[in-house]
Amino acid sequence: MKVLVIGGGGREHALAWKLAGEPRVTDVVCAPGNPGMARIARLADVAATDLDGLLALARREQIDLTIVGPELPLERGIVDLFASHGMRIFGPSRAAAALEASKVFAKDFMARHGIPTARYRVCGDVRTAYATVAGGELGFPVVVKADGLAAGKGVVVAPDRAAADLAVRAAMEEGQFGAAGSRLVLEECLTGPEVSFFAVCDGARAVPLTSAQDHKRAFDGDHGPNTGGMGAFAPSPLLDPALESSIMRRIVNPVIAGMREEGHEYRGFLYAGLMLTCDGPTVIEFNVRFGDPEAQVVIPMIRDELAPALAGAAEGRVPDAPLALATGKHAGVVVASNGYPGAVQTGFRIHGLDDAEAMDDVLVFHAGTKLQGGDVVTAGGRVLTVVGRGATYETAVSRAYQAVGKIAFEAMHYRRDIGRTAIAAETKATKA
Repeated sequence: MKVLVIGGGGREHALAWKLAGEPRVTDVVCAPGNPGMARIARLADVAATDLDGLLALARREQIDLTIVGPELPLERGIVDLFASHGMRIFGPSRAAAALEASKVFAKDFMARHGIPTARYRVCGDVRTAYATVAGGELGFPVVVKADGLAAGKGVVVAPDRAAADLAVRAAMEEGQFGAAGSRLVLEECLTGPEVSFFAVCDGARAVPLTSAQDHKRAFDGDHGPNTGGMGAFAPSPLLDPALESSIMRRIVNPVIAGMREEGHEYRGFLYAGLMLTCDGPTVIEFNVRFGDPEAQVVIPMIRDELAPALAGAAEGRVPDAPLALATGKHAGVVVASNGYPGAVQTGFRIHGLDDAEAMDDVLVFHAGTKLQGGDVVTAGGRVLTVVGRGATYETAVSRAYQAVGKIAFEAMHYRRDIGRTAIAAETKATKA
């Protein structure tokens, strides 16, 4: 089986790494890929948003299965395009991808199908948004969300009216998120721990993968601006089989049934971002692809072959049973450029990659990197995800940070508390 992986970040590197090691995969092509992926796959210089170029590449290479990593190609209809030319592709259609591409669509969809989520109001203009904030019907803190895609940064948890007004102004008057902020969802702020839950869907059924927890804020202690993710660990210690069954019954299965009922079969990864409230798991958001950096800690856990499972799901046949997972824990630390998620300087040589990659129970996935004069240099905000594996969270986290300690580049930044909550939960359980 020849596989095309679309994208060039840490998530796509993890997918390519997994697929390249599978016996039924004869060739992996990545578009556009990155220097880390070049070690295990062939790269094609085609942007993830160049849909026609990607189709031409897939046809020229006689690709058997295309897997879409990032959200933008899905939102722009790459699955519809490939399907119209008889090309097998794993991911949701453009209509189904609205579950992530539009917060308004997602909230209204959940309301129509009884999927638990926070109370909300849709604001189509700035006057309505200010009036909703002033009315205080959703309480404070209040969550202000840009309707469209904003690279994981279009959400503000405003503690009071002044902060909410600032968030509205930034999105709707100053255009901080471009067209994505032309409509807003104002949402009741839920309380409880956050968990990410993943499933593989074929349009009629879904099978669970596992859970993870990520760290969205830029700085230790969950301070600073929201980012695309500064690290993750898997599986979540907060979920047991009974709770996972509840998530499938109350959230994942109703999504699949609701999409089918509305004429948009959902095929692809489904990522449910959940808050574990006193009333049970409640949806914060959906993503229509694997998360990043969650993919980097979940994919290495998958023992079964991934390619045939995704190929089957793309054709309406998910596996009869969930994919087998390895025991043990995984923790990933995102190594970023200082200033992320804002403006960053790039082009700095990265030292110590070989030393980190040579460590036992360590994986290094590239994201914002490129080759320059034979050296790997920084080329973005999130540069690497360094993953440690171990029998316990403490071992996995320690391994990841030992490997991070071997890496250096100018203006390097990372959080130093990734996985701390998992270690605390593990210690508490051991003492109980």
